Amino acid sequence: MSSRRPSRWFRRLVVTLVVLAVLAIVVDRAAAYVAENQLASMADKEAKQYDVRSAGTSVKIGGFGFLPQLAKEDFSKVTLTMEKPTFSGVPGEDLKVELQNVHVPRSLLTQQSGAVTIDTTDLQLQLSPRELARLAVRSTGLEGLSLAVVDGRLHAKASIRGFNLDVPITPQVTDGRVALALGQMSDSIPSYVQDAIRSQLATGITLPELPFGAQLTGIRVVDNSVVVTAAAKDLKFNG
Repeated sequence: MSSRRPSRWFRRLVVTLVVLAVLAIVVDRAAAYVAENQLASMADKEAKQYDVRSAGTSVKIGGFGFLPQLAKEDFSKVTLTMEKPTFSGVPGEDLKVELQNVHVPRSLLTQQSGAVTIDTTDLQLQLSPRELARLAVRSTGLEGLSLAVVDGRLHAKASIRGFNLDVPITPQVTDGRVALALGQMSDSIPSYVQDAIRSQLATGITLPELPFGAQLTGIRVVDNSVVVTAAAKDLKFNG
């Protein structure tokens, strides 16, 4: 009989520890859920200051354990996602914002007043080629220009002075603007027409103010979309 008692005691201890661990995880996730909703609401409010709207805003707090990070009032990584965003009236397909070193006062967990400060913000804004083309026409005056992704590359299409243009194009960031570098054009297009097109596109595209005042850092083609990257420092969300 005496040999069985330690075994029972050990099993009870293991069960107790497992129950406590499960409860700790449940409490941690419940607190994280409240904080994520609060941060999403604050981010949505801040985004409107930059004329940014979306169909839905969500937040995911990264790192190991919410409560230990909350105790330090510092989260290593928070991911903000805005579905079908518009910025300055320009519709986007998706907006993902990676917030690094996010300082959150514990008072916000109970929805009290306070401010969230973020050291570094990296933003990815997904646009359709059609919307980028509209911005290009607005900036360059090259009417009839359309953009499409063909075999993983961006192509520019237009009818200029009776000549049909269909040429690969490489978007790149130059002096805070999106420049469109044209590839090799067909020999059937006279050089003076080619020069005129290149001259008009050389002015580049001026994007409206990006969400959260981020500064343009890059642009690339991903699948059938164009992804604009930008960065901001010392961002602040007010409660």
